[in-house]
Amino acid sequence: MKKSFMIVLALFIVTAQTKAQTVKLDDILDTIQALNPTLKMYDADIRSMNEAAKGAKAWMAPTLSTGFFMTPYNAGLWRKQGDGAAGMGQYSVAAEQMIPNKSRLDAEYKYMSNMSTVEKEKKGASLNELYANAKRNYYEWLILKMKLSVLDGNDQLLHFMLSNAELRYKNGLEKISAYYKAKAAVGSLESMRLMLQNDIRQKRIALNTLMNLPDKNREYEIDTIYSVKDYSAYVLDSPEFIGSRSDIKAIDREIDLAHLKQNLERRKLQPEFGIRYEHMFGFGGAPDLFTVMGMVRIPLAKWSAGMYKANIEGLKWQAISLDAQKQMMINEFSGMATGMKAAIKVMEKQVLLYRDNIIPALRRNYQTMQLGYEQNTEELFMLYDAWETLNMTQLEYLNQLQQLLIMQTELERILQIK
Repeated sequence: MKKSFMIVLALFIVTAQTKAQTVKLDDILDTIQALNPTLKMYDADIRSMNEAAKGAKAWMAPTLSTGFFMTPYNAGLWRKQGDGAAGMGQYSVAAEQMIPNKSRLDAEYKYMSNMSTVEKEKKGASLNELYANAKRNYYEWLILKMKLSVLDGNDQLLHFMLSNAELRYKNGLEKISAYYKAKAAVGSLESMRLMLQNDIRQKRIALNTLMNLPDKNREYEIDTIYSVKDYSAYVLDSPEFIGSRSDIKAIDREIDLAHLKQNLERRKLQPEFGIRYEHMFGFGGAPDLFTVMGMVRIPLAKWSAGMYKANIEGLKWQAISLDAQKQMMINEFSGMATGMKAAIKVMEKQVLLYRDNIIPALRRNYQTMQLGYEQNTEELFMLYDAWETLNMTQLEYLNQLQQLLIMQTELERILQIK
């Protein structure tokens, strides 16, 4: 946590000084873990439950009572009588204390002190979702930057064609129709550039919101280095996979709580004892009196034990329901992860095909067309067609790469891998 806050502090200081600061994905994730208010909410809930558990072993408050006891309405009888008889009535002071069963207190403390474990796992599940959201926005921003780079490079090629075509048209060597088609493409590229720049601003705002930065428009750049990770060897039905999901572990903790609650309800069926002491001051010379009484609470009685037994039975079925929910989630996540692994494998092949075969071939095709155009053996519309095909294919490659990175993010969300 201290490391996270140092990263946050460095981010604030540096970005205040320059807009060229480059932020890595790990820095963003650490900042989210340190500052996102959703996690602070869970921390407060956990602290609240832990503090409440400290009072689980407290006894019931003692009962104090005072007042007249067996006192006649005729106040004249309170005094000592003329024949020497003592007065009638007493003034009473009493205290009563129930002594709770120690095993019940221990069971209640164990139940209450374990309530926060569910919230801890839910916090981990929420953090996993925040990480996945941040990764999606980060990778989409990364692809947008790469698309802008592609547009810049292809814009230079387009301007070469236009300047060359203008020169040829003046000399009567070029058709005007292809020239205007290329001219319109310049506007299309500029429109696309504006759209991509706006999308980058939206991704930056989304990440700043996830990091809970005061200035949602705070500017910085992201690291363009990325990696496609290999999860092909990951065993999806292993205990490591089942134990990695915080939401599954939260259900395990809820099952544990149901069993602890059952144990508590059983302890409530045990008797509890108490003591009552009463002191009475006699009136009119009457002697002082006292009473010491022991008390026992008998919850095992048929008319009083029904509620506890019903709770025990209900908690048994609650635990069965939670276990079925856990198995359902394991089955669902395993299926999702298996399907995602297969989709990633296919997408990786497609991305490599675009990168290693399709784009290099189209780039060579454009270079061949450009050489022929410079030697007056090819026309402008042929060169423009080669350029357009290369441009669209490069953007499609980046779309495929984005899908691959988003799939990887989704698989890491399912596996709960940071």
